[in-house]
Amino acid sequence: MVDLYIKNGKSVTGEPLEVAIEEGKITAVGERLAVEAKEIIDLEHKSFITAGWIDDHVHCYEKMNLYYDYPDEIGVPKGVTTVIDAGTTGAENIADFYQIAKNTKTNVYALVNISKWGIVEQDELADLKKIKEELIHQVLKKYPDFIVGIKARMSKTVVGENDIVPLELAKKIQAKNEHLPLMVHIGSAPPNLKDTLNLMEQGDVLTHCYNGKENGILDEEKNIKDVVWDAYRRGVLFDIGHGTDSFNFEVAEIAKKAGLVCETISTDIYHRNRETGPVYDLATTMEKMLVIGYSLQEIIPMVTSHPAKAFHLKGKGHLAVGMDGDVTIFNLENKEKLVTDSNGFTRTATECIKPIYAIVGGKKYRAGGEQDGSLRKV
Repeated sequence: MVDLYIKNGKSVTGEPLEVAIEEGKITAVGERLAVEAKEIIDLEHKSFITAGWIDDHVHCYEKMNLYYDYPDEIGVPKGVTTVIDAGTTGAENIADFYQIAKNTKTNVYALVNISKWGIVEQDELADLKKIKEELIHQVLKKYPDFIVGIKARMSKTVVGENDIVPLELAKKIQAKNEHLPLMVHIGSAPPNLKDTLNLMEQGDVLTHCYNGKENGILDEEKNIKDVVWDAYRRGVLFDIGHGTDSFNFEVAEIAKKAGLVCETISTDIYHRNRETGPVYDLATTMEKMLVIGYSLQEIIPMVTSHPAKAFHLKGKGHLAVGMDGDVTIFNLENKEKLVTDSNGFTRTATECIKPIYAIVGGKKYRAGGEQDGSLRKV
């Protein structure tokens, strides 16, 4: 007898789909299963079943002052089973974040900021003395199942007068630590996007890829820059990282039309852009991708298998026997909804993604509410 049986669901391509979970692992996947279960979720052929959604760029270390949130506000209540905190903490305070993250319903991983205290100030990389290579090496060794990469924010307000130097140091740290994943934030120059991209290699993650800034991926004629195509073709991974100031509809539409397709969809969410927008949650960001022309079949891998692969999350990202029992169940509703990008431009979505359940290690949480009274309502 399995612990949980999800029956009468459907895949994103519309085929019948059912899933069984026992002891936190997926034990069966198919169009029709013959299993006995302690608990059954009957979706009555109305809802989609996918691997648990992964938001690979969030800020959820609650003790920070600038960018912070709570994993169980942006995770399971929003249909998200796994979040990756993108460099909120550095080597000096990531241990405390780890202790908090161990007790959350949502799976939490972290990228360690190359600045030792993380984003305690907007310009955390303006002082190169804060980049302590040995400290980073120590925490990577101490928390190998929690820290899944490193983060460098490469924009003028962050690096001060240091231009491209912090990224050069980040690449040095990466090379000495088994070439672990590196996420690079882009924004206003300096450093120039060309200099940033020229340092990035296959598998490195460029976040805020569709921002509307002058130092973004488009030239003055609104064509994709040659240096961007060069990076894309050699395997640099492009991540949305929506955020308060880093997603522009027109840029995303031009990129989609040209064939520059992002690898992962993420929110860059923290409490302010969750509470008052324009981000709100991962589902809303996914709806915006529907608006600019991506299909649901294209979008789901961008929040499941693609981030799992990019950040080496074993057991995540796929509905398959032996994988972790992380599942998202959602409906696709045909109704209009006004959605807004980071620059205040709007589009009208005609399909809305409504998460119903987030299942983490076989434990069921109803999206938007509580599970057995243990989740506070949002």
